[in-house]
Order: sequence, then C-alpha cells, then structure tokens
Amino acid sequence: MTKKNKSIVQRALAGLIETGDVDTLASFLSEEFVHHRPDSTTATRTQWLAAVRAALGPTAGMRVEVLHLLADGDHVVVHSRRRLPDAGPEIVAVDVLRVADGLIAEVWEIIEPVAHAAANASWWEPAHH
Repeated sequence: MTKKNKSIVQRALAGLIETGDVDTLASFLSEEFVHHRPDSTTATRTQWLAAVRAALGPTAGMRVEVLHLLADGDHVVVHSRRRLPDAGPEIVAVDVLRVADGLIAEVWEIIEPVAHAAANASWWEPAHH
C-alpha cells in the first residue's frame, strides 16, 4: 500500500510540476478532498483546484525540487524547495497527503519562505524588549 500511495502522489504532482497540468492533478483527488492550512481560504476540492490554477500565472517558470518523498501507510510526505525564476523568492514546503481508495483525500500544507527561516529558528526563545 505504501509504494502504491507514493506512486499515486508522484503521478498526481508530476504533470503539475513539469507543465502546470492541473487536470491530471484533479483526476487524482477524491470528491471529498480537504485542504488543510491555517492561513488558507481553500478547504474543498473545488476551492483548492481554483487556487492552484490561479497561482499558475504568478508562479510561471517556478522551479520545484523535490527533496524527499516519503510514504508510510496511507500518508505520503513531499518535502520540496520552490524558487521563482530569475533568483526570485524561494520557499520550502512540506505537504502531507492522505490517500484513500486510490485517490488523494486530504493534504496538509506547511510553507516557509527561505528568507524568514533564520528568524524562525529561535521561536522558543522569549522576546527581548
């Protein structure tokens, strides 16, 4: 099951990463798909796919480097680095996807701008006034 789920996620993301193919991504999402991210207004399949399509313009030419693709049971984790062209802003993302019945049922998305990483490295330390 783990290898199969990893393959589902790889195939779902391949077209999106390589050519911006949102339709192939959509074909791998369950009708009950849920997107989880605290700062997002997209929760449903329809909302998330619309947001992905809308982002394709501003992120045209973005380079995506998948650093890790890990699977355990029905969950697959994708750790990636994404950079806009011409030395534009860079982010690191961790996506946790849950696969059910051969389709992606949920995704949790964690994104951090690389430029902010140093500021977040000591989040546990008290603020100095």
